[in-house]
Amino acid sequence: MKLVSDKQPFSAHDAEATARMQALVRWASIEATPRQILAQEHLPDLLPRGTCVYVPFLPKGQFSDTLRACRHLLSVGMQPIPHVPARMAESRGQLRDWLSQLNESGVDRLLLIAGDSDAIAGPFPDTLAVLESGLLAQFQFHGIGVAAHPDGHPMADRATLIQALGIKREYARTTSTRLWVVTQFTFDANVVIDWLQSLGSILEEVPVYIGMAGPTRVKTLIAYAAQCGVGASARLMLRRPGSAKLLRAWSPDGMVRALVQYCLDNPDTLLRGIHLFPFGGLRQSAQWIQEHSGSIEDQRGQFHESSVQ
Repeated sequence: MKLVSDKQPFSAHDAEATARMQALVRWASIEATPRQILAQEHLPDLLPRGTCVYVPFLPKGQFSDTLRACRHLLSVGMQPIPHVPARMAESRGQLRDWLSQLNESGVDRLLLIAGDSDAIAGPFPDTLAVLESGLLAQFQFHGIGVAAHPDGHPMADRATLIQALGIKREYARTTSTRLWVVTQFTFDANVVIDWLQSLGSILEEVPVYIGMAGPTRVKTLIAYAAQCGVGASARLMLRRPGSAKLLRAWSPDGMVRALVQYCLDNPDTLLRGIHLFPFGGLRQSAQWIQEHSGSIEDQRGQFHESSVQ
């Protein structure tokens, strides 16, 4: 198992590494709440056409807000990927209605998650229950994303989580569904790499997108980390040598560089891209993408899918 430090420089192939880094950033997806999306008057000035924008359906939110945000993203040339939280559906009929409205609005892919709420509102305690229901097969979604947790999950151990990914991969195979995996945000490239190695061949060719925080103040980052169950990873980051400068600000640069080096050393990796959580604000993360991508091209949404036919 080859691990790398987020401070490790690129190898001698700097040109190749730089090109790879720019590609990862250029094709980055980003998360944005319905409020952020609908309040931003000039979204196309921030994000290139075709950018995959994940739209949460928050526990205290309304599905109508998520739907409206998705429609707005489509109207400005973005690729919305709404969260569909299994535990928030009060009935099979309600989940069918959500999926139908998304499909009819032109949304062709989604992220299926269990949901942030501990309470189970209806018949779906987790994403596997949704897959087993057969509801998704009734609609023509281009692809389905599922979540993963390199830092672990409070409700399940790593072996159980990996087994669940295998079941989802088998579902994709048997239903000819295009599948991808996107992870919860983390701060440590070594944790990500160790997790990727632990997958073995369970995902076969399913692409993986690594979640990370966009530029922000560390105080803000730690607060979000605690809410999302990755506080231990954040505290570990702050205990590292040379972490004093992190007390002012966090940037994903070092983590991306480490992942690029890993990709160069492991060309068969399933890692295909990065997913930004803009805790410091949508504009700040969008500017980081622009500054690090080298160039902007109008061809982006195609990457969040696998080759499963």
